[in-house]
Amino acid sequence: MYICSPNILYTNIYVFRNILEKPIIQNSMKKIATNMFFSALFLLFGFNMTAQTEKKPEHLTKETFKQKVWDYEASPGELKYLGDKPCIIDFYANWCGWCRKIAPFFEEFCNTYDGQIYVYKINTEEQKELQALFQVKSLPTILYINMNGKSSAIKGAVPKEQFEEYINQFLLGK
Repeated sequence: MYICSPNILYTNIYVFRNILEKPIIQNSMKKIATNMFFSALFLLFGFNMTAQTEKKPEHLTKETFKQKVWDYEASPGELKYLGDKPCIIDFYANWCGWCRKIAPFFEEFCNTYDGQIYVYKINTEEQKELQALFQVKSLPTILYINMNGKSSAIKGAVPKEQFEEYINQFLLGK
């Protein structure tokens, strides 16, 4: 027993096929297909293109620290900042939960303050000498160095607004 007769089914298919063959419907379907195609391209490739333009904090080793921030072997005891812009240095460890929680702040600061400050990261597990040099005993520790060579540190995780306030006041003098 049929819910609807085969004649009605064939009639509906015939009508539907005739509707699809009309130029207005074909143009609409072409537009939909084109939009779907370009949407798929954006999803596949668009996010990668935007991710490449975003800046990330630079990870420092002992050697790059001495080139970009302070050559502490040439001028021990006195911080002589070598950069041409103020900087933030995030002392972190991969196992530190609070370090992972505030890490996105510093990625955002790279883009927000691009051209105004440098944002660096130092892995305390790999750079024990730098950790000892700044007597980093708690993580995260954030070191701020302004253009006068004066430094200040924040120990522990604080709200993003407090980091921004410190950047604007201590580093940029706003």
